[in-house]
Amino acid sequence: MITIRPYQPEDCATLASLFYNTVHTVNAADYSAEQLQVWATGTIDLAAWNAAFLAHITTTIVGFADRTHSGYLDRLFVHHQYQRMGIATALCDALEADFSGTITTQASITAKPFFEQRGYRVLCSQQVERQGIFLTNYRMKKHILPEKSPQNGVTLS
Repeated sequence: MITIRPYQPEDCATLASLFYNTVHTVNAADYSAEQLQVWATGTIDLAAWNAAFLAHITTTIVGFADRTHSGYLDRLFVHHQYQRMGIATALCDALEADFSGTITTQASITAKPFFEQRGYRVLCSQQVERQGIFLTNYRMKKHILPEKSPQNGVTLS
């Protein structure tokens, strides 16, 4: 069973590792090695990471996501060994459950189909520069109504 819980500061190093490994494995089909290296360098400011929710199965952290109060979904990453198990869906359900309005995100090539299946619509394709290297992503948005609730099999704690 997937459990969703609020982020705790002691989770940050685990989330940073999950982010790096996920980008360098899951996104490798859509981005070059050079693009992956500038996207996830292995060095982050741990104090700046503040995920709203994380997912775990038993004691293993398997994903995380965050959204600002204004509705910007900044990060959604699922451990590379736990893809296609409903974790991203559970995290998005949690982020959308307590929100009413428009959620925006900048989805990778890899994540774009997931967001489209959830009803997000592409506003534009864009090139984002990281250390002189350009990466394609998509500005997307979805209007959220307040009656959303988490999927079956997901526990919010």
